[in-house]
Amino acid sequence: MSDPPVTVIRASPAEEADIRRRVREVDPASLGPDRVIATPAHAASLARMLADPRVSDPIYDLPRPITEASVRAWIEATAADQARGEAVLILSLDEAGEVAGYSRFSVWPDRSSAEIAGATRADRQNRGQGTAGAARSFGWMFEVLGVRLVGLTAALDNVRSARVIEAAGFRPMGERDSRRPDGTVRRSLYWEMTADEWRRVRDSREAPS
Repeated sequence: MSDPPVTVIRASPAEEADIRRRVREVDPASLGPDRVIATPAHAASLARMLADPRVSDPIYDLPRPITEASVRAWIEATAADQARGEAVLILSLDEAGEVAGYSRFSVWPDRSSAEIAGATRADRQNRGQGTAGAARSFGWMFEVLGVRLVGLTAALDNVRSARVIEAAGFRPMGERDSRRPDGTVRRSLYWEMTADEWRRVRDSREAPS
């Protein structure tokens, strides 16, 4: 898990408990069709997807080197995090049951905050669906996980992700350091959005023109 958002929100004990329950009990189908919670049985397929540098190079918090064993350990560690209500790893599967994408949600229940990291398999990228899919995931954190703040990072040269994040209405907040699992640091662009801001953006886009 990376660092929590810069802005600090203090959740009440009841709110924290509710967020932890939501994370533990989350239904992956609420994020979209063909979504499943990652299990060790998915390790080989997920590792094959992540071994492609077009998929994994922009992502700072993946286990490295990327091998079936390291990915299995990552899945198992995230399952332990989910049991505490602090993370969930959701996969999208293709028609053959192979991993076609992943979303890992890190959650700080005591701060009513979350972040997302994810990727789509290279053969499914650049289909014009990234912005809509990302917006659905952002809203899902507010609606399903029940957090009040989402913070996002992207590599300084990751223009595509930056464009998607800002199109969703996130506020640019400069740069911050993102810690990799090996302890090294990557300088990242950083954005935040509150639940109230997200609702205003959603309502303005749903309003008739």
